[in-house]
Amino acid sequence: MAVLNAKDSTLVKFTRSAENGTFELNGIKNGKFILLVSYPKYADFVDHFTLDSTTQLKDYGKINLTGMAKILADVIVKGNRNAIKIKGDTTEFDPKAYNIEPNSKVEDLIKQFPGIQVDKDGKITAQGKAVQKVLVDGEEFFGDDPTLVTKNLRADMVESVQLYDKASDQASFTGIDDGEKTKTLNVKLKEDKKNGYFGKAQAGYGTDDFYTGQLMFNKFWGKKKFSAYGIFGNTGTVGLGWDDRDKYGGSSGMTMTDDGGMYFSSGGSDDFDSYDGQYNGQGLPVARTGGLHFDSKWNKDKESLNTNYKIGSIRVSGNRNTISQNNLSSGVINNVSDQYNDNDMFRQKLDATYEVKLDSTLTLKVNIDGTLKKSNTYNQYNTSSRNGLDSLLNTTNRTLTNKVDEQMFNANALFTKRFQKKGRTLSLNFNQAITKSNSDGYLNSENSYFETTGRRDSLINQYKVNDITNSAFKSNLAYTEPLTKTLTVIVNYGLSLMNGKSDRKSFNRSGSGNYDILDTEFSNDYELDQIINQGGAIFNYKKGKTIINFGSKFSGVNFKQTDLYNNRTYDRDFVNYMPQASYQYRFSQQKSFRLSYNGNTNQPSLDQIQPIRVNTDPLNISLGNPDLRPSFRSNINANFNSYKVLTNQSIWLNASYSFTANPIVSDVSTDALTGRSTYRSVNINDKMATNFYAYAQTSRKIKGIDLNAGISLSGNGSSSYNYINQDLNNTKNYSYNLGINLNKYVEKKYSFYINSGPTYNVSRASIGSFGNSDGWGWNGYASGNVQLPAKFELSSDAQYEYRGTTQTFNETFSRFLWNASITKKFFKSENLKLMMTVNDILNQNVGFDRTAYNGNITQSSYTTIRRYFLFSVIWDFNKMGGGIKTQK
Repeated sequence: MAVLNAKDSTLVKFTRSAENGTFELNGIKNGKFILLVSYPKYADFVDHFTLDSTTQLKDYGKINLTGMAKILADVIVKGNRNAIKIKGDTTEFDPKAYNIEPNSKVEDLIKQFPGIQVDKDGKITAQGKAVQKVLVDGEEFFGDDPTLVTKNLRADMVESVQLYDKASDQASFTGIDDGEKTKTLNVKLKEDKKNGYFGKAQAGYGTDDFYTGQLMFNKFWGKKKFSAYGIFGNTGTVGLGWDDRDKYGGSSGMTMTDDGGMYFSSGGSDDFDSYDGQYNGQGLPVARTGGLHFDSKWNKDKESLNTNYKIGSIRVSGNRNTISQNNLSSGVINNVSDQYNDNDMFRQKLDATYEVKLDSTLTLKVNIDGTLKKSNTYNQYNTSSRNGLDSLLNTTNRTLTNKVDEQMFNANALFTKRFQKKGRTLSLNFNQAITKSNSDGYLNSENSYFETTGRRDSLINQYKVNDITNSAFKSNLAYTEPLTKTLTVIVNYGLSLMNGKSDRKSFNRSGSGNYDILDTEFSNDYELDQIINQGGAIFNYKKGKTIINFGSKFSGVNFKQTDLYNNRTYDRDFVNYMPQASYQYRFSQQKSFRLSYNGNTNQPSLDQIQPIRVNTDPLNISLGNPDLRPSFRSNINANFNSYKVLTNQSIWLNASYSFTANPIVSDVSTDALTGRSTYRSVNINDKMATNFYAYAQTSRKIKGIDLNAGISLSGNGSSSYNYINQDLNNTKNYSYNLGINLNKYVEKKYSFYINSGPTYNVSRASIGSFGNSDGWGWNGYASGNVQLPAKFELSSDAQYEYRGTTQTFNETFSRFLWNASITKKFFKSENLKLMMTVNDILNQNVGFDRTAYNGNITQSSYTTIRRYFLFSVIWDFNKMGGGIKTQK
């Protein structure tokens, strides 16, 4: 038996082993309550009652419970459920408290959860932050593409959905935060839905040769899961979703690791980057991808295997026009650029995770993955620059072609050991990563400068070959020891050995027509060796509802770089300091607060100290600064979560603020006569770069009309510095957003979701009095569906965007993207559908973007997918344990 207070959600429980008994509850203050009586194999008894000055006693007499077998045979009983539970840092949603239509997917379910938004492409935002992983029963499911779970897994199979910040494997074992967090959804399946098969097949063709198709097959039996999928199309809804940049580094320059080490990446700031295979709505895509998944547990769950194979290709082509204003203290330079790209990639990836419990205290977990990528890029640029008097300064006509072969391999092993003393643990982690990139391409560039002495032309025609290899071995040993009943310390030591080789050659064309003349000025051959020792101690205090975490890590880096062309060696030794602290208080199961601080030393990168000389863009030249000193960044985060069961009211608050001391900033010198700029990095001693982010959201159900309503406020911004022709410039970028959320579901009739509100953007530069790009805007999104007679369904969604005029741009921008579909369902289970879809009904999908940074204000327009009609056939098949039920 339980009594729940409506005001503060306090739960008082009374239990008794006998089926019949007498209970008397005393000392309950006046208020609104829910009485819940439960017993195994019997339906719950739920009743609302009130105690006040007139009613001091509530006598229920004898309560008769109804057996579950009788209820299932006669009628489905619907009642209030606890829709959300907050357990520490984990928010758990109960699907049975929401609406599940036949054949609906996990995406349709999580759209109903408060604090979670899903856009038209399936990207998930939870509590203001992007969800990067979606797990199934705590395990990877096709790795790094969340939409493969949310768009294909059936909603009626889900027992619960958990939202949390996933820690690293080592931090999860020790229970002590190491600062590595990934916003994650974990979909837990019902036990009776783990036997059988299900899937989906879809094919569609439309006007202007748009097409789409997909097949997803899943077979679950016992503790095994097998899945296969294939997706193809050119509608923009089927990207590859692979993202291995975090594991292997960025796309340009020298990349810094979290322990202070550096390695070469394939780009090298020379615009000969490997295409990363991502589609962000710019251009016209063609994607084809498929994959296999298998996972299993055996030997009494002591051993498990999870493996995935993915193969796919994507090609994106399109045009882009950019206009920008470069503010100088002496005037402005206006730039216009027209660009055409045609990029494609073919990629394969195989990964596997094996875990074995060697005994009750010792576990080994091994992860391996390998990736093969081939990409081809073609980029053509036409640019021109004019001064404030509209006099022509320069023009450029540039073409870049490149072919890249990349191989990536990563292996990780984690040993964990629990000792007899509670809280005493030992864990050892080894990681080996190897990357190789071989590329070759052509640079053809015609550059003209209109100087006071006359026109000067420069021609570049070169063949470039890049060979880059990186190898990194990392280890970390962590030991936890309980000092008292409430205080635990974790001590760690790590050793990393990193080395890389970057051989970049540029060849000029000889009289024979071959590219066989080495250009030593724009060629280089570097080797890099590093030894990194990292150590630290973190203390963890836990008592009652309070958890406090504090400590620091240090890493010492011995850095040695050799210039093989010039036989010169560059040595550097530095220490990185990484303090951390956090405070967490859990008021109740549905309410918690957390405050944290993290600091880290940021060393200058190699391309800031000693950049590789490139001639891709003669109008923008980078210089090195060997006197750079490290900066130090401090970051403060706070969040508060609350949920009230009786009123279905939720509150989510998140905020962060960071400031960087001794920041490394750009020092730009621009020739106002030619428009040519040189860049180098410098430190600022008496200024701090700052960033902030804040998000607040509350929602509740309005009784009487059964409408879920919410409001959200968010803001983010930065204040940064740079030098423009020796003058210090301060750039401020702030964005503020207000959103109203409304959603309602009427079973077998209609549903809708609305999110809309104003925005205000601030973009200002302290140098120059030539205007700013401050301005109002409006963003809105709505979706809904109506169930029509004869099993027809009408669905629609619309997105509205408005950008007002600014001092810099005197034209407004607005677009209304409206899509709709009508579906005919067949059979009792409604698992066969014929659908007609109209994309961008009003034909307003114009690519548009505005940015402002370091005194440069930019506006772009680009190719997008416009209006088309698509006719599709969709078949959902399902033969799982249990039947299909419509629940509320």
